[in-house]
Amino acid sequence: MSTRIGVGAALLPGATPASFFRWIDLCEESDLDSIWLSERLASRQPALEPMAAIAAIAGRTKRIKFGMNVVLLPLRDPLVLATQCATIDFLSEGRLLPAFGVGALNAPEWRATGRKPQGRGAIADEMIDLIVRLWEEEVVTFEGEHFRYESASIAPKPIQQPLPLWIGGSSDAAIKRTAKRGTGWLAGIQTPAQVAPVIKQIKTAAREAGRTIDEDHYGAGFPFRFGTWDDDSIERTAQAYKKFSKNDPVKLFAIGGADEIVARVRDYEEVGISKFVLRPLADSEEDAYYQTQRLIEEVLPTVHT
Repeated sequence: MSTRIGVGAALLPGATPASFFRWIDLCEESDLDSIWLSERLASRQPALEPMAAIAAIAGRTKRIKFGMNVVLLPLRDPLVLATQCATIDFLSEGRLLPAFGVGALNAPEWRATGRKPQGRGAIADEMIDLIVRLWEEEVVTFEGEHFRYESASIAPKPIQQPLPLWIGGSSDAAIKRTAKRGTGWLAGIQTPAQVAPVIKQIKTAAREAGRTIDEDHYGAGFPFRFGTWDDDSIERTAQAYKKFSKNDPVKLFAIGGADEIVARVRDYEEVGISKFVLRPLADSEEDAYYQTQRLIEEVLPTVHT
């Protein structure tokens, strides 16, 4: 396996368009592997819509890859989403890393849009099958329970053939979805101990489905900060994570110096993770820039071997 680190940010704290692209430039000019945008379609907190933001990042950069962490399929139209992905991959010369999920039962988007989360897994499965066919086939006719297409085509096709397909989620349905349809798996807010059994189950389910997933295609993420647990931003964020994910932040966050961050990476590597989405814990745009810069200078040389 080759360990590679990317960074995640929906919108940096207090960011302006200029400061956001300054941060993107820092990532592009470094050895960071990728940039990941979370989907928060219904939120009072500033959050960039991932497909639009990735398209902007693609136009700003030449080297770095980018993905969605993750797009909630039931809130999207499969033809539009397939075309968006194909267009971004084409214009970026093959740098898109699509990642799809179904969303949590308590995701605010359900109430905001008046939709019911029940049945979202079956909708997502149909969408994935349809989207992949649109990426790869010239003409697609499809008849399912939720979607019916007749002689549908998109062009241009993605440059990457096949286009990577990362799946998010740890439920039994998500594990089966990854094993049957995915080319990679991306963990949610999970500790190494929580990630380990999911990877084993995916590998078992993939073998039963007659498939294999590359050992390099298991990913996870965690928040990091060069600082101390007494920092104000840490205390606030730790309480939010504890409430949302029920996880002990001490087992999830990497706080301290490069040694602590590398040690957390090693914890995940031991259970089979080799791709990372690290999120800087910061309370301002300058702080986020500083945190990312230190990650690049002090952690990447040790981890990217």
